[in-house]
Amino acid sequence: MRTEEKSNVKNSISRLVVVGICILLQVGWLCLLVIRLNRHFAWISLVSSLLAVVLVIRIYISNGNAAFKMPWMILLLVFPPLGVMLWLMFGHSGACAPMRKRFDRIQKLYEPYRLRPDDALREAEASDPAAANQMRYVRDYAGYPVYTDTSVQYYSDAMEGFLAQLEALEQAEHFIFMEYHAIEEAKSFGMLRDVLARKAAQGVEVRIFYDDMGSIGFINLDFIQRMQSLGIACRAFNQVLPFLNIFMNNRDHRKITVIDGKVGFTGGYNLADEYFNMTHPYGTWKDTGVKLTGAAVRSLTLMFLEMWNSDKHTDTDISAYLPECTAEGEGFVQPYADTPLDAEYVGENVYLNLIGAAKHRIYITTPYLIISDEMTRALGLAAKRGVDVRIITPGIPDKKVIYQVTRSYYAQLARQGVRIYEYTPGFLHAKQMLCDSSAAAIGTINMDYRSLYHHFENGVLLWDCPALADMAEDFEHLFQESAEVTEQYCSRPRAMRIGQALLRLFAPLL
Repeated sequence: MRTEEKSNVKNSISRLVVVGICILLQVGWLCLLVIRLNRHFAWISLVSSLLAVVLVIRIYISNGNAAFKMPWMILLLVFPPLGVMLWLMFGHSGACAPMRKRFDRIQKLYEPYRLRPDDALREAEASDPAAANQMRYVRDYAGYPVYTDTSVQYYSDAMEGFLAQLEALEQAEHFIFMEYHAIEEAKSFGMLRDVLARKAAQGVEVRIFYDDMGSIGFINLDFIQRMQSLGIACRAFNQVLPFLNIFMNNRDHRKITVIDGKVGFTGGYNLADEYFNMTHPYGTWKDTGVKLTGAAVRSLTLMFLEMWNSDKHTDTDISAYLPECTAEGEGFVQPYADTPLDAEYVGENVYLNLIGAAKHRIYITTPYLIISDEMTRALGLAAKRGVDVRIITPGIPDKKVIYQVTRSYYAQLARQGVRIYEYTPGFLHAKQMLCDSSAAAIGTINMDYRSLYHHFENGVLLWDCPALADMAEDFEHLFQESAEVTEQYCSRPRAMRIGQALLRLFAPLL
């Protein structure tokens, strides 16, 4: 049960309602047009049916996730005219072509700044070839190098990370970059805003970049003007507009803070009170994060600049934001980003690589568990070969429908030996995977279709870092606070199986 309702804030819900109505009217008009044309012109029905069959064959033989193919194939076969129209608008890869070109242009401009000597990778190859293979994948297919001269601090509590952020921001001398999916102009952000305004007055360059949809329940677009009045540059990513637009589905889910290019923060928490347990809409909120100090912060800086300039290209020379810096550190650190505008699912593949490499244990926390057949099979195979596979999900949901979809995956995993836990104190929002005692991935990437395929995300791959011991200790505490529900979900009533099957069919669209 919710122990506290969300407070009333000045937000953009009314704008969202207007946009939703406009889009529904546009979709309704198109559907009505298709139905009328189909009734009055038999040849249109015939052509659309033939085209639907061609598209189904094309989708079937295409490279891609089967879970994405199935809803489109069913729609095309059951409602050919409507299915063809919707596929032409939303279903094919060319729907986001203009945005893809814009991002490709920015990434090519910044590619020389990502290039680094392969000394760290060669060092990894000498000590652990399997680990080096994981790092090589991220370097070659995400474009982000490996670093050794970086220290890592793990925060098992979002508030602990937030306070460390405030302290680090006070030390800023040149610039502060912040990119977040959701910002709530309330108590926690007020503490942050005071520091940012003070640093801006001292001549520090401060930028805030947030996702319009992610923050729409918290703030309105006047937020940009309020920040600018404090000397803070501010932009909203992918603003919600009252027009049919497939790119509207691709949100910026990243959480990044960069200070002078030397210190960086990332993790699961946004800049809203509930993440720091200042309010409790879903019981106790559990989130985690990391602080990077040293050379690897360069990658976080580039991630921010790519997103900032994809909105409006204003940085012609970014070298001033990429200082050379090192720090005492053990192990290997590799920040990486994932984009929905290419065919490489980096976030999912990092998880799959870790699962495949596990020898003793795989521990996972995720707020949502809506995964592909490939991920389900990888987790099951790991458990069958003797790996201790455990997944922790929330005990109190923030989205009830998504919660039911999450639970629909328990039975199949449990039957294969995967142990399932639910965090009983409240909502678990942390996104991390611990592989044995040697490797981990932590960041913003949920184990659901939206994070793995639709959103702009970021994470950090850690290998042989002392911070892994802190993460392992945090997992042990989580298991004690959570209830194991593995046996409970090994079998399900038939009616429940049918309902969950229908939910899972459309899970890729949720």
